Amino acid sequence: MAQINLLPWRAERRKQREREFYMQLVAALVAALAFLLIWALWMGERIETQNGRNSYLQTEIKLLDDRIVKIKDLEKVRERLLARKQIIEQLQANRSQMVHLFDELVKTIPSSGRLAGLKQSGDSMTLDGVAQSNASVAEYMRNIEASQWMGHADLRKTENTHGDSRMPYTFGLDVALSRPKSDETVDPDHAPIMPAAAASAATPPATASSAAARQAPVTAAKTATSSPATAAPATAAPVTAAPATAPKPAVATTVVKPTPAAASGGAKP
Repeated sequence: MAQINLLPWRAERRKQREREFYMQLVAALVAALAFLLIWALWMGERIETQNGRNSYLQTEIKLLDDRIVKIKDLEKVRERLLARKQIIEQLQANRSQMVHLFDELVKTIPSSGRLAGLKQSGDSMTLDGVAQSNASVAEYMRNIEASQWMGHADLRKTENTHGDSRMPYTFGLDVALSRPKSDETVDPDHAPIMPAAAASAATPPATASSAAARQAPVTAAKTATSSPATAAPATAAPVTAAPATAPKPAVATTVVKPTPAAASGGAKP
């Protein structure tokens, strides 16, 4: 006999599927919420780390800005010191220039001219004065150009004012200042070498003195042999003159010294 199920199984299966769907949906929501929470925590940690780095960088930037300000101040101080150094060097270099310039001005100006004023600006100088004639001005310009401390002279003006009967001409000159070339110093490493002939010529006095020292004992020995009575005093001289040749005078005195018997025997004939 066939069994027929008359219960509403389709509704029960539908409900079962709905329950499974809702469970899966809740699980997905929980997983999504967990993922979002973990992501939020991770991003927060990264943001905190980056903020710490930013604060560290800002602190270092402030320190570097302070150092840059100090460096700029030091550079300004350095520039001021260099400017002072250059001024001091220029003053040191030009310390004696004015003395030489006034000396050269006195030497170069002719007797038929007179200076009325001068002004120096750097390496140039302007001269104003009066002269007896244009020839005096030309002579003055030639003297200036021949000077070691002044160079080329340009004539700015010259005119006859007819004011002074002795020096009626007024003139103006623009003079370029210069410095004399310093004398070349002799380098000790390149000093001239003495020739061989001169070196050999300087040695004979020492050789002669040594030869004289060697000949002194021989001369003393000969003197001792020629005068037996004065042989004993002569033996002392070689010892002091040449200690290295002292044995030779000693042998000479022992051989030459006469005895009283020999002196009496030689007198009988």
